[in-house]
Amino acid sequence: MAESSISDEGAGMRANLAAAGTSGTWDWDIAADRLYVDARFAELYGLDPDAAHAGIRTDLFFKAIHPEDRPRIRIAVAGMLAGAEIFSKEFRVLGPDGAMLWMHGRGQSHLDAEDVPVRFTGLLVEVTERKRTEERLRIAQSAGGIGTFEYADGFATATVSPEFCALLGLHPASVLPVRTINNVVQFDGPQLIPQPGHGNIPETLDGEFRIRRSDDGSTRWIARRGEIVREGVGYRLVGVVYDVTASKEQEARLREWNDTLETRVEQEVAERREAEEALRQAQKMEAVGQLTGGIAHDFNNLLTIIIGNIDTVLRRFDTGTDPRARRALESALKGAERAASLTQRLLAFSRRQPLAPKTIDVARLLAGMSDLLTRSISESIAIQIVTDPHLWPVEADPHQLENAILNLAVNARDAMPDGGSLTISARNVELGAAATADGVQPGSYVAISVADCGIGMSSDTVAKVFDPFFTTKEVGKGTGLGLSMVYGFAKQSGGHIEIESTEGEGTTVRLLLGRKSEDAGAFLEGENTPAEASGGSETVLVVEDDDEVRAYTVGILRELGYRVVEAHDGVSAIRLLEREDFSIDLLLTDVVMPQMSGDELAERARAMHPQLKVLFASGYTRDAIMRDDRLEAGVDLISKPFTFAALAERVRETLGRA
Repeated sequence: MAESSISDEGAGMRANLAAAGTSGTWDWDIAADRLYVDARFAELYGLDPDAAHAGIRTDLFFKAIHPEDRPRIRIAVAGMLAGAEIFSKEFRVLGPDGAMLWMHGRGQSHLDAEDVPVRFTGLLVEVTERKRTEERLRIAQSAGGIGTFEYADGFATATVSPEFCALLGLHPASVLPVRTINNVVQFDGPQLIPQPGHGNIPETLDGEFRIRRSDDGSTRWIARRGEIVREGVGYRLVGVVYDVTASKEQEARLREWNDTLETRVEQEVAERREAEEALRQAQKMEAVGQLTGGIAHDFNNLLTIIIGNIDTVLRRFDTGTDPRARRALESALKGAERAASLTQRLLAFSRRQPLAPKTIDVARLLAGMSDLLTRSISESIAIQIVTDPHLWPVEADPHQLENAILNLAVNARDAMPDGGSLTISARNVELGAAATADGVQPGSYVAISVADCGIGMSSDTVAKVFDPFFTTKEVGKGTGLGLSMVYGFAKQSGGHIEIESTEGEGTTVRLLLGRKSEDAGAFLEGENTPAEASGGSETVLVVEDDDEVRAYTVGILRELGYRVVEAHDGVSAIRLLEREDFSIDLLLTDVVMPQMSGDELAERARAMHPQLKVLFASGYTRDAIMRDDRLEAGVDLISKPFTFAALAERVRETLGRA
């Protein structure tokens, strides 16, 4: 065929196709290896219309096709050039403006008299909106877990969507045998895809089916909804399926609840009582915490002054001083220390005491307490300490843990007025979800138990033993804060406390502390041995808003040989720190102060003097230097009230730390 006749015929065809509203037409002259396209095709591909009309390189046919679709279309075109008859492909093209469009390319091969392909003609039809609609439908089906199916009367297969296959646990396919689909339905119920010869065709496709998934064998409920389209004597079934297992299980639970309504009511009531009790406990703790926090700061400042001055006088008494005066002062000192202990126990119960947790070897701690326990317990009581080998380490404040164990031991002693045996044991325990008490997470714990064979307690008493100020002892024999302090310490340490008691048989209190995964070697050998009080020659800046507390603190430090500079608030301290001729080694500051808190002062001071060491002094921190109910890492604190020896030791320890 002559080239001119091919070109003329192609031009006429392109004009007719353009008039039909297509997005472009092409005429591929195979023999001349030239491509002729219309103006719409050229615009879509970003080609010069005149050049495109006159003929361009055939490789430009692939220019605008999306790179991911290009190999597939090259293979299809190669087949057409080799003699394939029909071309029908959907692919993406990228326009000159970068916009992506979906095209359906339809074409055919033209053969000469000897069946040799000479031309490949076709047209592009934009199907972007249809593809987007299909994509939206696919996403909606996938997100909603909806599968679609279509079945025509007389066929053995049905057209299905991927979601349909997923719901039934079948391998993804676009066409499935009807028998395969119906085989997943259990108990010989109605067919999922109704067929002639298996009962009458229903009027509607509504229904629910219990199926056994083919992949994992699990039982599920699915619902079928759709329409029956009558076509003469035949029909088509078009519908959707979706999972309704959750609603069916909810219906079953509702029926069960209705059948056992009385039992349930006794239980939606028991749970309410438990919730009310938990709320009451939380409100009680909050009230005690607010009360304690409100008085702790000022009260501990007063006790610092009282204890400090009594301690100063006692240190300066020589051996020839009136023994009655010394006894009076020592008695006053013990009373003040008991008052300080009372405040500390209230803070412990309300979980507001500053904890300084360390990794603890519980067996070593209990062994170190042996002498202390022996001195605190009557000789008529046999003490036994039993620890399992290879105890896990725990993380807790070692001093507060010792206090807790000592409190439990003293309570056990008081419960055995005629003597008996006291056993303190420690062992590793694993708590599963079913074994955990209220508020305790499943996991690994070290259980420290204190057991006695004393008078025991009634269930009513056991229910109240952790309440603050509750005691079974005579008036004046107990504060009622021992067990409540242990309770608060356990909770603040992320653990729990349990109690079992039988009247006339004895009581066992079990303290649970969470396992720490790292090695317990971080627990220091000399943890329980206080360092000797010693002084130094460094410069210390004391910041305290209470004049008498500040005077007492400054007096101790100067007596110890330190050079001391004092300030009554944070603002005054900052002015001193800003002076170029001012240099200090340690900032000793109260935590709770007006205008600027101690931690704010420390932050600004360290910004000016990065190597500055800081020691906080406080009877109540108000969470200022706390994180998750514990002292922040690297924070040094001395609690008020403190004595000469305690302050000397803590200052020396802080200054000596690298």
